[in-house]
Amino acid sequence: MISMICPDFLEFQDILKKMRILDDKIVYSLNTSIPTESFQSKIDASAACQDLYVQIQKGHSDRENIIKNCIVATAESVKKLKLAKEERPNDFDILKNLKGEQKKLRLLQTELSVEEVIRDKTTKVFVEKCRAYYKPQDS
Repeated sequence: MISMICPDFLEFQDILKKMRILDDKIVYSLNTSIPTESFQSKIDASAACQDLYVQIQKGHSDRENIIKNCIVATAESVKKLKLAKEERPNDFDILKNLKGEQKKLRLLQTELSVEEVIRDKTTKVFVEKCRAYYKPQDS
């Protein structure tokens, strides 16, 4: 699957957008998972926070792996195109493809930074809402 989405940056972004839904709606998820004082006896907030934490971590890990794998694949493509350019320096198509792949590589590297910002924001909101109910072992 990954090798199929890496060549098309727009498709790659669409898939990341879908994978980021939980992070985008973290406040809503927390508000529906964590009970108000009147409902505390009916909902296990600790289990709800733990479950949400596992989902968040899996999403972060999955997205980071996809981004890094696409960076590796694109870097390899850039490397091959540079070799082809050395062999045929006047081939316009090779030069055009090389520039496109280099641009895509920069965009993918930027996505890693975006992912870090999203991870920090989600983690901050999660800790604020769930700190009384669940404290992850790895934080």
